[in-house]
Amino acid sequence: MTVSEDHLVRIERDADVVVITLDRPTRRNAMNAALASATCAAIEAAQDARAIVLTGAGPAFCAGLDLRDPGVERITDIPPFIATTAASRVPVVAAVNGPAVAGGLELALACDFIVASERARFADTHLRVGVYPGPVAVQLPRRVGSAWAREMSLTGNFVDAATALRIGLVNHVVSSAELLDVAGSLAVAIADQDPAMVAALRQDWRENDGLPADEALEQHYEHAARGGFHGAVASTITERRDQVLRRAHADDRHMR
Repeated sequence: MTVSEDHLVRIERDADVVVITLDRPTRRNAMNAALASATCAAIEAAQDARAIVLTGAGPAFCAGLDLRDPGVERITDIPPFIATTAASRVPVVAAVNGPAVAGGLELALACDFIVASERARFADTHLRVGVYPGPVAVQLPRRVGSAWAREMSLTGNFVDAATALRIGLVNHVVSSAELLDVAGSLAVAIADQDPAMVAALRQDWRENDGLPADEALEQHYEHAARGGFHGAVASTITERRDQVLRRAHADDRHMR
């Protein structure tokens, strides 16, 4: 494992998995220009990995923009940490260790999926502080549906981890002690897949989002054909199938 850090992010790498930790706990990892820039740089530097885990140091995941920072006068002054995360060619798993608020919620939603600690809470507080919502206006209804998105954005109320799981905002809720282990194991499982197929499938999802089912399926098969994925030889399929079966048996023993 290799570890590097500056004063705002910590980066740990173990084989093909990179863990990026927002490290501004005294401000609840609220984003100023420096932290946003460091986050963008860390995501971009990890593009040679196969999976990324993104988490926060201290009691919070990310409290959104640091409105008390004198450098945060306009949102356009902040490096595009949400867009950079969403555009990552490498899958990103959010390990949400505590509150994810406003821009912090948007950052979590920019990841492929979310694993939450039981201490996690989620809120879109943009309107409460007089800021018009950004990406969350699109991200949230796509993740949880229109009704829950409207309630969260119009009230600014917090949603606890159990509710977030029930409405589909997060995939898993685990204890704080287990959070990085569970997120890391999912990242390892992603890293075990063919990276070209992973990249193509994620691009497929992006381009098919919002299309009617028949058009989306047609486009999906066109992508698969262009990528040559339908031409996988039988020996490769057999080898991968055997690997899957061995992993399934191992997981079964672990669950007993």
